[in-house]
Amino acid sequence: MHKFIKYFLIVLLIALVVIQFIRPDKNQGGYESVTTFENEVKPSVEVGMILKENCYDCHSDQTRYPWYAEIAPVSFWLADHIKVGKGHFNVSAWDTYSVKKKEHKLEELIEMVEKEEMPLDSYTWLHGNLKENEVKLLLQWATIARIEYKNLLKVSSN
Repeated sequence: MHKFIKYFLIVLLIALVVIQFIRPDKNQGGYESVTTFENEVKPSVEVGMILKENCYDCHSDQTRYPWYAEIAPVSFWLADHIKVGKGHFNVSAWDTYSVKKKEHKLEELIEMVEKEEMPLDSYTWLHGNLKENEVKLLLQWATIARIEYKNLLKVSSN
C-alpha cells in the first residue's frame, strides 16, 4: 500500500508539471470592446468603475488576470468561469443583442445582484464583496437603463 501511494504521488506530480505547459486561450480583446455598451447604457463614472472592477473580467472580452491564473489547473477553472459568464451576459457583444434581449439582460443583472448571486462567491473570496453603496448605485443605474429599453419596446410595438 505504501508503494502504491508513493507511485500515485509521483504520477500526480508529473501530471501537474506537464499540465503547466497546456494553456487555455486568454480573454484579452481589449476594453474598447465595452465601448458600445457604455455609450448606450451610460453608466456614471462610479458605476463604470464598479463594472470594470467587478463585472468585466467575466462578462466582457477583457479580463485582468491575477498571478495565480498562470497555474494549472486554476487557469482552466478561470477560463471556464469566463466562458460561462460571457455565455450568460457579454457586454462586448451588446451591439448584437436585440432591444428585448438588452432589457432582459439588465433585468437578470438586477435580479442576480439583489439576490447576491453576483458576483459569484468564488470571485468575492479573493476580490471582496460589493460595498452596500456600490450595490445601490449599480441597481439604480441598471433600473434606469432597463426602463429606457422597456420604453423602446413599447414604442416599437405601437
